[in-house]
Amino acid sequence: MVERRSLEGDIMSKLEEPKLLLFRKWDWGEVKVNDLGLQSVICLKPAIIPISLGRHEHKKFGKAEVNIVERLANVLMHFGRKYAKNTGRMGGKKSKAINIIKAAFEIIHLKTGQNPVQVLIKAIENASPNEDTTRIAYGGIVYHVSVDVSPLRRVDLALRFISEGVRETSFSSPISVEEALANEIIMAANNDSNSYAIKKKNEQERIAMASR
Repeated sequence: MVERRSLEGDIMSKLEEPKLLLFRKWDWGEVKVNDLGLQSVICLKPAIIPISLGRHEHKKFGKAEVNIVERLANVLMHFGRKYAKNTGRMGGKKSKAINIIKAAFEIIHLKTGQNPVQVLIKAIENASPNEDTTRIAYGGIVYHVSVDVSPLRRVDLALRFISEGVRETSFSSPISVEEALANEIIMAANNDSNSYAIKKKNEQERIAMASR
């Protein structure tokens, strides 16, 4: 009886699902979100190729369930003419955006020796602003008031700042978009003041602080 149970255990262990690695290289299990406010809105669901085919589109707050690497690919698709979204060479080309991220992750690993997904998470934590301003009309006069930013919007803004930095760096420049993305993520993860995303975050928080 004991032998039969051990044999069944061996069979079940062999039938277990294989570990899903991002691009068949990077382990999702090693990645941790240290910012408590962002843990519920950064999805690290294991996937080899992070493509959900827009299943979240008609679900409220569905973005929180989309893999964070896929969300980065989605914002990179807003990369056409300099001041026009969803146009030009990147408009709607998701497979191209995925390939750019794949090459950028290889560069990040070569430069840092770390899991590039963890470096991306650290960059998002550092580049996500905590305060913003909103307009309030009172007595016919418009006031700008400082407000806290929701966790989901913090991630949205961090990804937007990173993609804008990549666009500014690689547009009409000999630097490739893969290298620009890798450099921007590494600088944001190190909280480097030369990072476009860190500059935008500090600027937004400075304006919000003046509106308190």
